[in-house]
Amino acid sequence: MAKIRVLVVDDSALVRSMLTEIINRQPDMECIGAAVDPLVAREMIRNLNPDVLTLDVEMPRMDGIDFLSKLMRLRPMPVVMVSTLTERGADVTLKALELGAIDFVAKPKIGVADGLRQLADDITDKVRIAAKARIQRAPTPSNQATGTAGAARPATPVVSASLGRLSTEKIIFIGASTGGTEATKEVLMTLPADAPAVVITQHMPPGFTRNYAARLDGLCKISVKEAQNGERILPGHAYIAPGGMHLSVERSGANYLARVQDGEPVNRHKPSVEVLFKSAAAVVGPNAIGVMLTGMGGDGAKAMREMREAGAYCVAQDEASCVVFGMPREAIAAGAVQEVLPLHKITNHLMDHLRSTVGASLSRV
Repeated sequence: MAKIRVLVVDDSALVRSMLTEIINRQPDMECIGAAVDPLVAREMIRNLNPDVLTLDVEMPRMDGIDFLSKLMRLRPMPVVMVSTLTERGADVTLKALELGAIDFVAKPKIGVADGLRQLADDITDKVRIAAKARIQRAPTPSNQATGTAGAARPATPVVSASLGRLSTEKIIFIGASTGGTEATKEVLMTLPADAPAVVITQHMPPGFTRNYAARLDGLCKISVKEAQNGERILPGHAYIAPGGMHLSVERSGANYLARVQDGEPVNRHKPSVEVLFKSAAAVVGPNAIGVMLTGMGGDGAKAMREMREAGAYCVAQDEASCVVFGMPREAIAAGAVQEVLPLHKITNHLMDHLRSTVGASLSRV
C-alpha cells in the first residue's frame, strides 16, 4: 500500500523537525519535504505533489490563511492546520476550516517539542483522515454570490419559515466531528428564530468552542453559545459542548437542563457524542430529534440507536455531502437512522417533520 505523502509547512525549524520525525515514524506515511513559508511550499507542491499538507498559520511573506485561500481555489488538497492554542489562534483556525482545511492540531504556546510529542497520535490520526477526506474547491470571489462552486447550492442558506405553534418540548441533538464545524454551521444558519432548542457535541479541544459558538451566534437567527452546567435549555437557542468536557441533558420538573462535566474520554473523545445521545434517549425520548453529521469513527452510533428505540426521529448526512462519512455510516449501519439526507436539505426536512408531528398532535385534541 502506498504511503501517505506529507508536506510540512512551518516557519519554525523545531516544529518542522518534530513533525517530520513524527510522520516518518509511521509505517503508512512519509514526510516528503518541509517548507519554511508558503512561497517555498507552492513550488514544493508543484514538484512533489503531496497527498496532505500540514500548515502553520503565522509565517513570513504570506500567512497560512492567505495561502490556504489561494490553495483551495486553485489546487484543492487535504490540509491539516497546526495552530497555536491562543484566542487569536482559535479565530484563525476557525477561518481555516471555513476555507476548507480538513482539521487542525492545537500546538502549545510553550513547551512546543514536548507538546508535539504528546500530540503525535492526534497529528498522525488527522493526517490519515485528511488523506481520505472529500475535498471541495473553495468558492472564487466571482461565484460566491451565485453559489456555483462546490456542491451547487446557495452560498448563503435560506432560513426556514417560522414554525409558529411548535411544542417547546422538542430538542434537536447534533453530533459531528471532522468537517462538522461547517456542516453544523449550515444546519444552524437555516433554522428559524423559533426553532426548538439545539444541543451539539462537536469534537473540539478546549479553547476553541467558545470562539466557535460566538462566530455562529453572529450568523444565525437563533442564539448560539457554549453550554454552561445547570442552565435551562430553551427554544431558539443552541448549546455547544465545551471542548474537553462532556455535555448531556437532564430534567428538572418541566425544564431540561444542560449537564457539563469532566470525565474519561468515551470512544476516545471528550466531548463525546455517545454521552450526549445517551442522555437524549434516556431523558428526552420521543421528543428528541437526532442528527448525525460528518465525522470519522463511530462515536454516537450506538446511542443514536437508543434514541430511535426511545421514539426519537433520527437523520444522518449523506456520503456525498460529508467530508468524512464515518460517523453517519456507522449510525446507518447500527439501524439508528430513519432518513439519510444531503446536508443542505436537513434543516427543512426536520422542520417539515416537526410541523407534521405537531399538526397530527393538534388534530387529535
